[in-house]
Amino acid sequence: MSDSNFGDEFFHEINIVQNIINRMAQNSFIIKGWTVTLVVIALLVEGQEIHYSLAYLPCIVFWTIDAYYLRQERLYRKLYEWIIENRPENKDNMFDMRLLERVSEVPYFSVLISTTISLFYGMVFILIWLINSFFNTI
Repeated sequence: MSDSNFGDEFFHEINIVQNIINRMAQNSFIIKGWTVTLVVIALLVEGQEIHYSLAYLPCIVFWTIDAYYLRQERLYRKLYEWIIENRPENKDNMFDMRLLERVSEVPYFSVLISTTISLFYGMVFILIWLINSFFNTI
């Protein structure tokens, strides 16, 4: 493989990883939007008292899904860093997007309780609790 051909493939590989990272970040943003939407819908439903408690369900479900996408994003960032550092010397397995070697580097639980996710979903939990407390005392 010639150096010019390798350079094109190198930049193409980096571009693919960057696009995957962007897609994961976009998915995370969309998940947060769905969380707010479904929590508000659950809080606005009239009728039984249980609807306030139902607002916690989408928050918990989307918290775990959002953590999955954030973890995938972080794993692909590790892959991106590896490509930048090692690809010029190691041309084996180009365009290999498998993350199995890096899974232990980003534990799921640490992402689940990370600051970026905990602040958002923690605030949603607190708001649900405040609304639930306020309307149950009236």
